[in-house]
Amino acid sequence: MTGALDRLPEVRRPRLLLSLLCLLMWAPGLFSLPPGDRDEARFAQASRQMVESGDYVRIRNGVVERNKKPVGIHWAQAGIVQAMEALGLPARGWIGSYRLASALGAWLAVLGTFSLGRALVGRRPAFLAAALLSATLLLVVETHIAKTDAALLASIVAAMGLMGRAYLAPSAFTARAALGFWLALGAGVLLKGPIAPMVPLLAGLTLYAADRGWRTGAPWLRALRAHWGIPLMIACALPWLVAIGIATEGRFFQQALGGDMLNKVGSGEEAHWGPPGYYLLTFGIAAFPGAFLVLRALPGAWGARMRPGTRFLLAWAAPTWLLFEAVATKLPHYVLPAYPALLLLGAAWACDPLRRPAPRWLAWLGWAALFGTAIGLAAGAVALPILADGRISLPGLLAVPLAAALLWAVASAARNSEWSRAGLSGALLAVPLYWALLGGVLPHLTAPWVSPRVAAMVAAEEVPAERFGITGFHEPSLVFSAGTATNLLGSGAEAARFLAAAPDRVVAVEGREAPRFEAEAAAIGLRPRAVGRVEGINYVRGRRVAITLFRAG
Repeated sequence: MTGALDRLPEVRRPRLLLSLLCLLMWAPGLFSLPPGDRDEARFAQASRQMVESGDYVRIRNGVVERNKKPVGIHWAQAGIVQAMEALGLPARGWIGSYRLASALGAWLAVLGTFSLGRALVGRRPAFLAAALLSATLLLVVETHIAKTDAALLASIVAAMGLMGRAYLAPSAFTARAALGFWLALGAGVLLKGPIAPMVPLLAGLTLYAADRGWRTGAPWLRALRAHWGIPLMIACALPWLVAIGIATEGRFFQQALGGDMLNKVGSGEEAHWGPPGYYLLTFGIAAFPGAFLVLRALPGAWGARMRPGTRFLLAWAAPTWLLFEAVATKLPHYVLPAYPALLLLGAAWACDPLRRPAPRWLAWLGWAALFGTAIGLAAGAVALPILADGRISLPGLLAVPLAAALLWAVASAARNSEWSRAGLSGALLAVPLYWALLGGVLPHLTAPWVSPRVAAMVAAEEVPAERFGITGFHEPSLVFSAGTATNLLGSGAEAARFLAAAPDRVVAVEGREAPRFEAEAAAIGLRPRAVGRVEGINYVRGRRVAITLFRAG
């Protein structure tokens, strides 16, 4: 086993092996987890409406415009849905089909980290970094959410990998490579606006200042061919930007730039405020299991900052990280674009026989992150079914020895200073741990998955979405699960009037709206008949809900 681990980076088809690792790592729960609230359901529903309406310019949830992010991820999701439906698969109402865009983006990011990282740190460290990226808890979560960030990571890894080649060997950097760099950034602009070009811009400014580019002439900058590259990047997104500006009469730019982006910079939007240092404090969890190597590597990386490859990786990671630490709104995935660079630094340290030992306090911090996160995942796998459904889950119990096996394997390799083997052991043994949690525990919970059960209750009544209304529970996952035409009613009284307005309707009433529903029903002479009931937890709001489905008596 030990020899096999050592030989993994030297296999003839490393990309195939990494692809298999990605498949094993991300498959559990990818298709079986119900749609999540709120961002995932909103993204997927907007893409679904594109397919249903044939309008691939405007982004809408129901009749409401969603003017926050560009259209790229919606085109990717809609394209996958249409391709699956062309093969006869019922993809439109299945959340797994929308998650495929995230999984494909993450896969490309992993392969890009290996392929483009070899020039920066060498083949073995690049393979280790790619394996650790595939196992990174934050990326594993992002592959299971049908939104932008995993796909954005692919565009940034491609761009930064090519920029790294230009920095290391500007004379060998061809126009074709420059074309790839700017096209990758153009795709990133379509995915998340200025975030993708921001990363190489910050890295470029850092390198220009550190290398005193005004003296050296910054040959890598000339190699990127910005004089035609920047117009090409803009041209990738310009047709849609013009079209959405016309279609929304400018509201998209007003709301996306003035509302969404600037609010995140200046204030903690949607209760997601965090103090400076938030990402540093949560790094050990988000970057599990590779964080323990990265933390050990940072002092040595700073000491070796004059090496071109290390210098470039530091310029990639540091300014992007510091910028997001300064932004008021903080979500764990915001610093994901820095992770490939950090993991490449960690892997380079692990594979270097002349590595500098980490300070003792930093080494202990790395172990605390590794052990704390593994134990926390195992504890969560055991506790969640008990807290949510009042039962014990066998896969949840299995997570305990799986976490213990991961920790034992990593610690055993580290005891012999075999840090590369420790990292690979962590990546490989994360697979069964994620299977237990994402495949065995979460999809089989009952209480948190309210929307699919309400939708199933409505489907059992054989009522189409346009004749179904609900009050008191308006989570986006419900609209995706029950259908685009679902009527979201403002109060229990409105629900009673909706039910009375036409025959063959059903209405779902959450318990807090039940008194108003009953009072209005009595006032208008309606005699509703309960035909089903769902109880569970609205995990977004942190409260229990009880939803009753009514027909007219």
